[in-house]
Amino acid sequence: MSDKLFLTHLADEELKNSGSLDISNGGKILIISDLHMGSGNRDDLSIDNGEMLICLLEEYYFKNGWILVLNGDIEELQRYSLDLIREKWVGLYRVFNLFARENRLYKIIGNHDEQLLLKRYSSYPYQLYTVLKIETGTVPAYVFHGHQLSSIYSNFNKLMGIGIRYILKPFGIRNIIDARNPHKRFHIEKKAYAFAIKNRCLSIIGHTHRPLFESLGRFDYIKFEIERLCQKYPSSQNEDRIRIENEVTALRKELSKLKRKERQDVLRQSLYGDELPVPGLFNSGCTLGKKGINAIELTNKDIALVYWFIEGKSKKFIKRGGYEIKEIPNKPYRRAVLNQNKLDYILAKIKLLGNN
Repeated sequence: MSDKLFLTHLADEELKNSGSLDISNGGKILIISDLHMGSGNRDDLSIDNGEMLICLLEEYYFKNGWILVLNGDIEELQRYSLDLIREKWVGLYRVFNLFARENRLYKIIGNHDEQLLLKRYSSYPYQLYTVLKIETGTVPAYVFHGHQLSSIYSNFNKLMGIGIRYILKPFGIRNIIDARNPHKRFHIEKKAYAFAIKNRCLSIIGHTHRPLFESLGRFDYIKFEIERLCQKYPSSQNEDRIRIENEVTALRKELSKLKRKERQDVLRQSLYGDELPVPGLFNSGCTLGKKGINAIELTNKDIALVYWFIEGKSKKFIKRGGYEIKEIPNKPYRRAVLNQNKLDYILAKIKLLGNN
């Protein structure tokens, strides 16, 4: 399926295996992606955060009435068999089943678990979707993994899977994924961004493993945050002025580190070519970070990018303070709200900034 055809079908809800969910009268949705569940050994990308993920899903989200949306690449079927994955991740499937039994589980296909659509997986216990449209009552949100926006994955994903299992895996080579290639990652994100602008909706993706909020990655967000703090500085006094100085210093250090992680020719340009990005693109990141898990939370009123971490092992920017932190009682797991905004405000910006 071509990129153009995918976008047309997505807009018209004609894409095969599409689903819908209405929370306009209430409801809370957690969107996570890219678990890449595998062998349960050290080569399993999910092993670092497995216990935390099981706990937060059951103790925080299930018990508080959330709907769980798994946005692709949940099982790493390009490297391991489904039987092995289900054997090694019994605890996580047990929690998935809790949501499924109450019709609170939506499973979206990614490029690494696309095989689940084959007939031999007909006994798979969860209904599968390619895209999920969520009606919030304010602005529609389309949740899809994102790999469909690449002609390479649309046309050659099966061949790539064979190469990963029988060539890369035996030699201990990890997957060559868009998350490690800035140009491929931006290509996917730009297309999802264009779809959001064209249809005045939210695009919520995974695939690139890069958390995005209101079309901004961490690098872009830090630049906007530094500008905001600089504007507040002249009118600040005493402790507020010292706090702003410390914040800007910390943000500049983080910005410097991020520069070294990306190619400079990519960073010189705005990701989307816009001075004022339209806030339509969101990415739930992944659960593979060594220091925590990113996710998207969506209600009929607002949307948030959250970060779960183990007490004492969070990323350094969390320690600067200013983030809303919640904890699971008697557990070392903490939830920080990195970004949050009202949907009516986001819709207003989409309408005002998306006009040509």
